[in-house]
Amino acid sequence: MERDRAQITSERGEGDDGRTTSDRDRQTEASRTDESVIESRDLSVFYGDDQALQGIDMSIPERQVTALIGPSGCGKSTFLRSINRMNDLIDVARVEGELYFHGKNVYDDDVDPVALRRKIGMVFQRPNPFPKSIFDNVAYGLRVQNKDGDVERKVRVALERAALLEEVEDRLEESGLDLSGGQQQRLCIARAIATDPEVILMDEPASALDPVATSQIEDLVEELAREYTVVIVTHNMQQAARISDKTAVFLTGGYLAEFDDTATIFENPESQRVEDYITGKFG
Repeated sequence: MERDRAQITSERGEGDDGRTTSDRDRQTEASRTDESVIESRDLSVFYGDDQALQGIDMSIPERQVTALIGPSGCGKSTFLRSINRMNDLIDVARVEGELYFHGKNVYDDDVDPVALRRKIGMVFQRPNPFPKSIFDNVAYGLRVQNKDGDVERKVRVALERAALLEEVEDRLEESGLDLSGGQQQRLCIARAIATDPEVILMDEPASALDPVATSQIEDLVEELAREYTVVIVTHNMQQAARISDKTAVFLTGGYLAEFDDTATIFENPESQRVEDYITGKFG
């Protein structure tokens, strides 16, 4: 833990497949832990005069999938971007409260956002491969971070973990832009995990994909959670029920209405507003 904090503060310049929540509960829990890796305390985010998040308190467990759901404009993506300080890139954004990664407030003055993002990678809604070869897409972060020793092995391992190597093994010098949409998204996931982060943030990674590609991404998310902490924003409640261990329900105005085990959220929520959202009475 102390090593992780030191790295954050000192580095500079560098489709439905029939699965159910019950099925997921019966999976082996050998790699799961209840230890929190990310914790927000009274976290509020403003864009100019508009408040996007209202005092969020949440503790995200290590090596599990945490889904963020809720209607459009409720603050899901804002919260996701707060975790690795991507909101810093928006001039009018302002953050109040605290957000901890391994017990260190990431908004402390001595935290280097670039170093933080090396520990907390991100996959965006639409695939965004670089106009480079498949190999160079995955190797990019390794080279930027001077981790390019044994780069060929690391690239192949990342592609294998992203369930893409078998499909592109003989095409590594071809452009990543020539891949299908689903393959491009898995390429971006491979690029994100090649540098060995601890946390992977995903902002609706399957929203632009067809059902087959969506199912592949869902399978991959479950596999990644054996080694990484995954936080995923999704508009698809069925997807959240299939792949997540924990679910946070945000509602209009940037409020966190409920956060609990996914089975509890979908089968026995405490809040009537959450039940109304889950059952489709509004959304």
